[in-house]
Amino acid sequence: MDEHDFLAHRFEGHRAHLKAVANRMLGSPTDADDAVQEAWLRLARTGTAGIDNLGGWLTTVVGRVCLDMLRTRKQRREDPHDARLPDPVVTGPEDEVLVADAVGVALLVVLESLNPAERLAFVLHDLFGVPFERIAPIMDRTPAAARKLASRARQRVQGAPVPDRAAQRRVVDAFLAAARGGDLTALMAVLDPDVTLRADGGKTRPSQVLRGADAVAGRLATFHRMATTTTSRAAVVNGTAGLVNTAGDALVSIMGFTTANGKITGIDILADPDRLAGLDHCSVF
Repeated sequence: MDEHDFLAHRFEGHRAHLKAVANRMLGSPTDADDAVQEAWLRLARTGTAGIDNLGGWLTTVVGRVCLDMLRTRKQRREDPHDARLPDPVVTGPEDEVLVADAVGVALLVVLESLNPAERLAFVLHDLFGVPFERIAPIMDRTPAAARKLASRARQRVQGAPVPDRAAQRRVVDAFLAAARGGDLTALMAVLDPDVTLRADGGKTRPSQVLRGADAVAGRLATFHRMATTTTSRAAVVNGTAGLVNTAGDALVSIMGFTTANGKITGIDILADPDRLAGLDHCSVF
């Protein structure tokens, strides 16, 4: 076994842990794979000379990579024209308690609300036991500052309200009924005045961001076509009530809904064929 193969063998021994860290940081298996691959490339370039704790070094590298990716993601989301959506986490409507991941879908959703530094400090310390002395240099903060970030994140996680899944489902069912019937009045009744729709159609179809009930309701013909030409299955998408739309054995789109006070405040539609093809279909179908 030459030096490169030996290094690759040692890296593989840490891959599962690194993937778990990256997945909890990013909430996207695809992005997590990219972060882990970047860690391997950096290790392959530098070698292990001067590295006393390879696992700790790799965790730090993955943390830095994920922090950069989260910051880039946040900047994209602040772009009013950006409609790229993160990979959805999809489970059956009654199966969320069976999700094997120790974090679970609900926590991933709460983590999405944290800023990148809070998320890094919380995930690495609270979920993986990384000491603040090692976390601080990743974000160019002091250990005390990193501790405060983790504490603030912990409070938000612990204070997150328990979602009323039945109420969410009623709102999504009302949306689907309005779409199937082509009923504009019923659709407007279920949309919050400030609703935002983000549709990620990929390379071949234009993506879009729509804001306001009038603009979203203006897509009624598209919703009607979706509801009458595909089979819509209830699912939990990113921790809230959603829909998985299929045509035969083909996955057409995944819709996630954000609701409040009996109204839809946000609709995320992933319809990018390339990204849908890359999802774990065992968890979607």
